[in-house]
Amino acid sequence: MGKIIALANQKGGVGKTTTTINLAACLAAFNKKVLIIDADPQANASSGLGIDVQEHKDKSIYQCMLEGLPAVECTCKTKLDNLFIIPSHIDLVGAEVEMVDMQNRETVLKSLLSPVKDQYDYIFIDCSPSLGMITVNSLTAADSVIIPVQCEYFALEGISKLINTIKIIKTNFNPDLQIEGFLLTMFDARLRLSNLVRDDVTKSFGDMVFKTVIQRNVKLSEAPSYGQPVMLYDPESKGSKNYMQLAEELINNNK
Repeated sequence: MGKIIALANQKGGVGKTTTTINLAACLAAFNKKVLIIDADPQANASSGLGIDVQEHKDKSIYQCMLEGLPAVECTCKTKLDNLFIIPSHIDLVGAEVEMVDMQNRETVLKSLLSPVKDQYDYIFIDCSPSLGMITVNSLTAADSVIIPVQCEYFALEGISKLINTIKIIKTNFNPDLQIEGFLLTMFDARLRLSNLVRDDVTKSFGDMVFKTVIQRNVKLSEAPSYGQPVMLYDPESKGSKNYMQLAEELINNNK
């Protein structure tokens, strides 16, 4: 049975989409079948994998959630054999309002993914940097959450709010939801601040922090503009090696 993992943090720019794209690509390279759900109206996970968002605007996650289109009809192939995506579109911005009067509005995404869950080893949901209805849907549908934490000022800001949201979701909609792990991103060993943040996060969350750390790497920033995960753009880069290591750690953790 596949595992659904949401990547969430209401703080923007912490590496949610970068992690979604690159972790999924590395797992695909390990012969795991992976589906990405782009649940962010900015559609960066879609464009970062070379998907033309306008071309798929009538078959995006918006149509799945608001118009009842089956997930299989909106699933796109990527440049990697084992990696698929249901793209996003700017229309998703309006979904929060449109879902207000829907019955069982918190479980729409869970119902959508239920028929395809067993067809994949992993399904990743790239959440938007907010705690609105789409993110509530994502956490309700997920088995676990990866929380990327940027190794910079205010890194822990808002994490307590997210953890509180996770507790509310567990109480009301998804009692089995777990935290898969906290992932340190944009780490620079030369900077005292990076090391302090790592120490703080490890002190606060202990074994829940991934051993793999994603180092600051220019290739990670460049790759999406070429519509590629970093393992295709520059397989020898630090970023590529970090995400391969993370994929291996995730597989081992789920044995």
